[in-house]
Parts: sequence; C-alpha cells; structure tokens
Amino acid sequence: MLCSHCFHLLLTRGAGPKRQHCDKSFTTSGYLKIHQRSNLKIHQPFTLQGNLNVHQRIHTGEKPYSCDQCGAAFTRQSTLKRHQRIHTEEKPYRCDQCGKTFSQSGHLQSHQRVHTGEKPYWCDLCGKTFSRSGSLEIHRRRVHTGEKPYGCDLCGKTFSQRSDLKSHQRVHTGEKPYWCEQCGKTFSHSSHLKSHQRVHTGEKPYWCEQCGKTFSHSSNLKSHQRVHTPYSCDQCGKTFSHRSNLKSHQRVHTGEKPYSCDLCGKSFSMSGSLEMHRRVHTGEKPYCCEQCGETFSQSGNLESHRRVHTGEKPYSCEQCGVAFTYLNSLQSHRRVHTGEKPYWCEQCGETFSRSDSLKIHRRVHTGEKPYFCDQCGAAFTRQSTLKRHQRIHTEEKPYRCDQCGKTFSQSGHLQSHQRVHTGEKPYWCDLCGKTFSRSGSLEIHRRVHTGEKPYSCEQCGAAFTHLNNLQSHRRVHTGEKPYSCEQCGEMFSQSSGRKKHQCVHTASL
Repeated sequence: MLCSHCFHLLLTRGAGPKRQHCDKSFTTSGYLKIHQRSNLKIHQPFTLQGNLNVHQRIHTGEKPYSCDQCGAAFTRQSTLKRHQRIHTEEKPYRCDQCGKTFSQSGHLQSHQRVHTGEKPYWCDLCGKTFSRSGSLEIHRRRVHTGEKPYGCDLCGKTFSQRSDLKSHQRVHTGEKPYWCEQCGKTFSHSSHLKSHQRVHTGEKPYWCEQCGKTFSHSSNLKSHQRVHTPYSCDQCGKTFSHRSNLKSHQRVHTGEKPYSCDLCGKSFSMSGSLEMHRRVHTGEKPYCCEQCGETFSQSGNLESHRRVHTGEKPYSCEQCGVAFTYLNSLQSHRRVHTGEKPYWCEQCGETFSRSDSLKIHRRVHTGEKPYFCDQCGAAFTRQSTLKRHQRIHTEEKPYRCDQCGKTFSQSGHLQSHQRVHTGEKPYWCDLCGKTFSRSGSLEIHRRVHTGEKPYSCEQCGAAFTHLNNLQSHRRVHTGEKPYSCEQCGEMFSQSSGRKKHQCVHTASL
C-alpha cells in the first residue's frame, strides 16, 4: 500500500532521493535531518492498512486522539498515552543501576548512557561527542552556527534553547515556580534554588584538586583556584591564572594606558575597562537579571546582584566567621577587628573605617540635610534619623520590652529601659566612680566636675548645665506659665512652683 500524497510527490519531483526537495523550512538543522529521512522513505509502501492510515494524518492534519485533562491533540494513540503521564506522573521505566524512573523509554535510554559513558552523537565540525541528540543540537547552535531560533515576543531577545526562553520569560511575568521547602524563599530558576539549598544543607560539592578545599558554589572554587596559579608579577608578587592577565596587570606598575575613549579622551590600561567606560556615554546596560529584570553595565555587578536572590554569601571573615554578599562589605567589616580607619575628614581630622561614614560626617561641616520629613519639614543628615523621627508622627513603637510590655520608637531607648529591670549601669565616671544606666546621664554628671554650662539664655546670658533648666529659665522672659493648679486654677512657670503652692490646699485640709 502506497500513500497517494507521497506517490504524487514522487511523480511531480522524481523518484530518486536526490531530487526530493519540497522547500520546507525548519528552525533547527536537527528537524531538517529528521524531515529528510522521512522524504527518503516515502517511496516505501506500508504493509498494514493501519500504518497507512496513521501516516496519512501527516498530510490531512487530523489529530483524533485528545487529552481529556488539557485538550492537547495527537495523531497517534501511543503519543497520547505518553503525554498523559505528565498528568498522572506515572514513570513506568526504571533504571536497574540507580533506580531512577522515567515516563518514556527514550528518556531511560538516554539516562543509561550516564552509567555506560556512551556518547553516540558527535559533532562533524569539531568532533566533540554527546550522549543525547538534543545536547549535540544545542552545541552546534552555541559554538558553531550561533543560531538563536527562539525569540521573546515581548522584548525580542533571542535564545538558542527553548528552556532559556522559558526562563527569560519569567523576567516579564515575575513567576518564581521554584521554592525552598525549608524557608519558603522562591526562585525563577531551579539552579538558583539548588544553590540556595546549600545554605541549609551545608553541602560543598565543588572541591579543589590541588589542596582538597571544598566550596558550595563553582564560582567560589574558581576564585580559590587562582591561589595555585603559575603566573606571578615580579614587582609585587601578585599571581594570575593567565599570562594575558599578568601583562595587563603589569601596566599598573608601568603606568601605560594604551586604550583611550574617543568621546572624552580618558585612557585605560585594559581594553575591558575602556569597553565598560563607554557605557557611561551610551547608557548601555547589557547584563540583565533573569529573576527581576534589573539591568547592569558590568557583568560583575550582575553577579553580585544575583546573590540577593540566591542568598549566597561567599565572603566570610577569617576571625569571626560572619559572611557577606559583597567583597567590599567584608573589607569594611575587617576594620572592626584591625581598628583601621583609612578615611579622614580634611576639615577636622576625624577618621572613619567606611567611606560612607565619612560622607555623612562631612554634612556636619557643610550643614547639608538631604532627608526631609514630609509632615513637618524637619531635615536630617541621615535617612535612618529621618525614619526614627517619622515615628513621632505615626506614633509607631516597634520595640517592645519582653518583661513589662512597654514599647519604644527606637531600639536604643528599649536597651536603656531594659537596664531598669537588670540594674545594669555600664557607664561610670572616671573622676568619682559614680555609675549610670545611660551615656547621656554620665555626660550631664561630668559637668559637676568640669563646671561646664553649655546651655545659655539668648536674652540675658545666664548659663545652665541642663537643657531643661534653660527651657524653664526662658519663661522668666516670656511670662509663659504652663503649669496650673487643678484646685484653684492659679498658673505657674515652673512645676516646682506649682508643687509648693499645692501645699496651701493640703494644709487647709
């Protein structure tokens, strides 16, 4: 039995296999090869009527078998049965070596090559071999053809693999289908979830062949392997994994900057640095985060940003073990142990361990207060101070004493309060030995010894040790009397005056 459609093709295009061209186009060379094999066999008749009927559906487009769960249609009943295992999660094919199960026999056959080491598919361009035909197809696109047949219909970005396109589309949808069972954190990629899970398991699958040290992430291993690298600078002793990196580094000592920007004239010692600099002019940010869509001008910045999603903290302090997401955070932290303060104020000479602390301090001299309260207009030098201030308006008191239930707007106030319960007085006067629960109380007490009176009246020049004493004194000039007697209504400028007056009422009783 011969298919009438195929027979017509033979009559119109010739019976020889070399002349069977149909001008059909395909997204991949693999699909073209499969199609070509079918064309080479179309002249062969079918021995069973059933096989002919199934074959003719290729031409008619008929798909009589449909899935009752999702509606997908198929030309063969066997294909429908394979599909239904997606819904039933049935995996009848089992590997007799490791016990892993599969929904399709072809998947089991591919998996068994993991154990046998068989790689029957080889690239005719470079000779590299693969255990799966799909892996060969992906290799050809990435290495040789550069073909990217899968395009995003939202932003137009193209990919060599369908799976890469699916992962990318989650940037637009915000979908995060992979979640950690231990802490509930979600991820857009299964690989990010796997990396994150090592935070909980402590697994370190990557190990250095030279010293045996293990790492939880391949990137950490790569960074470590540079310790064993052979190329070293004869001037500073710094080592490099590649000779070209050493040559680039040597320009640090020679001062050579052979690469210059044609827009602003700035010169650089490395071509990569020039390339990154040009993005300042173009605004280009070619590195995109697959999970949140944020873009970056440098690949290193993207790599650092990804740790926000994975929870990875590859930089740890050798002294106390605290881990950090960024290298510069670790470098700043180390100064806690060394006491180093490399940043200093040119105006007053005060030193700081962090550059951002110096930046904030400079506002003391400039008077700059960039953070404003939108309710009362008060300005502040720090954003954290503004947040604390805003709790005055919101009356928010997020810090609670677990002993008496009293709440506070600032963590420092809670800590001071807790000393009421503990009796702790960590601040002591080095002149008389008296101890205090608050640093502010100690500061005020010291004025007893120094005679300092920092608060002075603008009208008469009278000076005071305490701010509240100055505020009380000002009422002499303003005539303000905020304290009233509840019994007779007489007004007083001082609470102490009211207290004395109330004795008149108590004596009459």
